[in-house]
Amino acid sequence: MPERELDIVLYGATGFVGALTAAHLARHAGPDVRIALAGRSRPKLEALRIELGRDAAAWELVAVDATDAPALRALAGRTRVLATTVGPYATYGKEVARACAESGTHYADLTGEVLFVRWSLDELDARARETGAAIVHACGFDSIPSDLGVLATARRAAADGEGTLAETTLLVRSLKGGFSGGTVDSARQQAITARADGSARRVLGDPYALSPRRTEEPSSGRRPATGVLDRLRRLVQVDRDPSTGHWTGPFVMASFNTRIVRLSNTLTDWSYGRDLRYREATDFGSGPMSPVLAGGMAVGLGGVVAGMAFRPTRAVIDRFLPKQGEGPSPEAQAAGRFRLEIRSTTTTGARYRTRVGADYDPGYGGTAVMLGQTALALALDDGLPRRSGVCTPATALGEALVERLRSQGFTFDVERDDRPDHPAADPAHYLSES
Repeated sequence: MPERELDIVLYGATGFVGALTAAHLARHAGPDVRIALAGRSRPKLEALRIELGRDAAAWELVAVDATDAPALRALAGRTRVLATTVGPYATYGKEVARACAESGTHYADLTGEVLFVRWSLDELDARARETGAAIVHACGFDSIPSDLGVLATARRAAADGEGTLAETTLLVRSLKGGFSGGTVDSARQQAITARADGSARRVLGDPYALSPRRTEEPSSGRRPATGVLDRLRRLVQVDRDPSTGHWTGPFVMASFNTRIVRLSNTLTDWSYGRDLRYREATDFGSGPMSPVLAGGMAVGLGGVVAGMAFRPTRAVIDRFLPKQGEGPSPEAQAAGRFRLEIRSTTTTGARYRTRVGADYDPGYGGTAVMLGQTALALALDDGLPRRSGVCTPATALGEALVERLRSQGFTFDVERDDRPDHPAADPAHYLSES
């Protein structure tokens, strides 16, 4: 990349998560990193810079609209990395990502939108490869813990000479915190699109929808989940593991995270394994109320997904969900945490358990740390995988980002798991996971 005036531009800096990311960069970037804050309103940017204090006093401010393609192209051409928090990305992210692909500028976002990533692969991947830009999607709670956790598991198994990953499950053990209003709005807009567009429904119904080599991927042997009710039936699974007695229910972010992990596998020529079958679920334990809680989660999540697709029910649901730009108090954020566990069996029969977690609110403070460290790694770190085009965090940053997040208090611990209660895996779950 030729020399640029700036190292990092943070676009959407005055939004809730954007401001948290700016604060993280102010604390951790150091005085030699050249950073600019960008957004629609210069007065709001000026107020944020004052709030950030001395560490950000010299940062440049840039007022630019997400629909102003020439201005975005000019901004992207001045920086090594552009990180954006402005969603929904299918609405406000296309020109930003396009500007980076055209300018050879590394890009990072917080999208959890399957349709936007699919658009990016179709429209930007070839151009980004030509210019050397890494277009890195899903750099927050969706989907860095999943993506890097599976990467760490696969690399440990390979180092041990235990083959590649087969049945692999991420279980949410503990989660305290909220999902941002921006995430909710992205889900809302994607549901509206899917309701009106049959091709979008087909993409959302395909577990390997993000693969650039779809014909080489597994087939579930089932018709795609194209209708709302069909997708709901696959989403709201409640299961009891006979080896542990634990009940599991759906995880709200599984439908996106699983596709990102599968994309990482494909982009690295199936380095995790051709036999990888991956799913995510929430562990509700083995107590007498566990099946009730798992069922309640399934019904509630299914109701929200179905309700988002129809205008009358969407209006009711919107009254109870956080609005874009809203977020919890600093006290509530400080109490946030997440604990995830990835359990995998390899092609040799070896079993591994990977713990991923941090004492951050996953959708706010934790996501700000993940995006901030992604931007710093893209701008400053040597030894990154030399990958351009549309990427995932695992394929663009890999171990470099794992180590950066460990320095911020994140856990990525992989161990052999030879306990007799390692849960059995039903391959039907993995092939039908939507």
